[in-house]
Amino acid sequence: MPQNPVLKESTFQEEISAARQHWGAPTPGSFAGTRGEQSDVPTTTASPSSFPTMTLGGTAVATGILLALVTGAGAFGWTQVVEPTVTIGRNGQPIYGAITIPTWLIGAFIVGVIFSLISAFKPKLARFTAPLYAVSFGTVVGALSHMYDIQYKGIALQAFGATISVATVMWVLYATKILKVTARMRAVVMGATLGIMVLYVAAMLLSFAGVNIRFWNEPSPLGIGLSFFIVGVAAFNLALDFDFTDRAIAAGSPKYMEWYAAYGITVTLVWLYLEILRLLSLLNRR
Repeated sequence: MPQNPVLKESTFQEEISAARQHWGAPTPGSFAGTRGEQSDVPTTTASPSSFPTMTLGGTAVATGILLALVTGAGAFGWTQVVEPTVTIGRNGQPIYGAITIPTWLIGAFIVGVIFSLISAFKPKLARFTAPLYAVSFGTVVGALSHMYDIQYKGIALQAFGATISVATVMWVLYATKILKVTARMRAVVMGATLGIMVLYVAAMLLSFAGVNIRFWNEPSPLGIGLSFFIVGVAAFNLALDFDFTDRAIAAGSPKYMEWYAAYGITVTLVWLYLEILRLLSLLNRR
C-alpha cells in the first residue's frame, strides 16, 4: 500500500477537468462562434473556482476521521483474538494452547482490500469508501497487533508510538522545507515502493506453493536490514503524500479530493505501522 502510486498529479488534474465540465467552467479551446469556428466569447461565464475546492483544514479533518476509525476498529479487532490457555505439564513445563482467531477476519481483510482499490481508482467515491476501508482493514490490523503482542508483550504499543514519532518527524522535515520533494525523489521512492510491492506479491505466491522465503521472516542481518529499508521507504512515502496534498490544493482540486488525499495518508500510516511492528518482532527474536 505504498506511494500511493495512485496519488499522482495526473489524478487530481483529471478530477479538476471533470469538475470544471460539471460546473460549466470553460476549458482551453472551448470558445466557439455561431458557425462552429473559434471566438473570443466563452460559451459560459463560469470560472474554475466556481466549484468547491479542497483545503488543508478539510484534508486534516478527513485524515483525523479515518485514523480514528482505524483506531476504533483496531480496538475491536484486538478483542476478537483470544489468548492461548496455559497449562502445566507433568514435567512442570508450561504448555501453551493455540491462539484463537475468528475466520471472518479473512472476509474483513478482503472487504478492506476491495474498498481500498475503489478508493484508489475512484477518487470521487473516496469520501464513502475510504471510511469503509478504515473500519474493515482497521479490524484486521487490530487483530494482527494482538497476535504480535501475545508473543512479545508491549510490542504493539511500541510500534504505535514509533509510528507517531516517525510521522511527526517526517511532517516537521517537510513543513520546514528541510526535506524537499523533487521529481528525482519521487522517482526514487516510487521505484523502491514498486520493488517492495513485487517482493510482497512474490512472497505471497511462493507461500501458497509452500515455499518460505527465509530472509524475509528470519531475524538475520539481511532480514532486519530489509525491514529497516522498507520502514524507511514507507516513511518517505509520507513526504510524497504531503506533497501531493499541497499540490492538489494549489491546483484547486474538487472538495471531495480531501478524502482521497486523506485516504492516501492513512494507507501509508497503516503500512508504516505494520512494517514497524514486523521489524520490532524480528529484533525481539534475536
